[in-house]
Amino acid sequence: MTRPAVSILVTTYNRETYIASSLESVLAQTFGDFEVIVTDNQSTDGTVDIARQYERLDPRVRVVVNERNLGQFGNRNRAASLATGQFLKFHDSDDLMYPHCLAVMVPLLSAEPRAGFGLSSDRSWPGGPEPMLLMPRESYRREFLGFGLFMCGPACALFRTDVFRALGGFDDYGAPSDTIFWMRACARYPVLLFPGDLFFYRQHPGQEFQSGGVARQYASVSAHAWRALAATDCPLDPGERERARRNVAFGTAKSVWIAARSGDFPLAWHRAMRSGISPVEWLRYVRPPRRSALAGTPLDADGEYVVPGWCRAPEVGSRARRHP
Repeated sequence: MTRPAVSILVTTYNRETYIASSLESVLAQTFGDFEVIVTDNQSTDGTVDIARQYERLDPRVRVVVNERNLGQFGNRNRAASLATGQFLKFHDSDDLMYPHCLAVMVPLLSAEPRAGFGLSSDRSWPGGPEPMLLMPRESYRREFLGFGLFMCGPACALFRTDVFRALGGFDDYGAPSDTIFWMRACARYPVLLFPGDLFFYRQHPGQEFQSGGVARQYASVSAHAWRALAATDCPLDPGERERARRNVAFGTAKSVWIAARSGDFPLAWHRAMRSGISPVEWLRYVRPPRRSALAGTPLDADGEYVVPGWCRAPEVGSRARRHP
């Protein structure tokens, strides 16, 4: 059996309202060399029945119902374990992929063997044109000294399958599991930033992100960031680590203050206690943040933005001589 280029992993739980349009958007891709693996987390509505209809209509679609509910990120890992493609593309069962999504992602990641995975967002990345290759230090600079990289959901990414498996998949920390995963992944592998707006992220009340208790789950992110900045594999230099700690401490303090100001003192206390920041470190690092929109921007030898291969013209001088 020929190995597909991409395994599209559609994880579901009670998505009968959205699953049909979600799968239609997958099957409408202009890049067609893929398999679709739908892993259902014991839905109690008509999600599985709808997915089975697509399984009967298109041989690329396979539906698997888990024996028990594995949780959001356990289900993602389960789907990845079934994949046979060279690349993995997570696709949430309430989102839509624009028809050109894979046609953009796959050739770009294929052409950059240094990157372990690629990320797209709902808009273009700051700091130059895409595709933009970030080495681990640049990724950490963009996250901790700039205005963010690790806020991407799994659907933003295209992975090399062997890289995702080498990383061991997602650890389950609830809603912020993806943010915590990027801290680990970007410290180990270069990432390729894709152009933005390749898929539609649907927001609705049924999402886990909208459920109660998510704010408490996100309180642990600061502690993971604090540990990542102290880890031996942190790619930042000592001065950058100090700036990064200031920025994390300030952001955490601000989130504590926002919760307290709104009257949610239990959440404020939880955020402070789960931050991983000691009293001495609070005194040392809570200072106004120092961030730059260009932090983590790769520059060439002349200090200019790195120009992608599709617009380089190394022979432009000779062409001009040939065509005055």
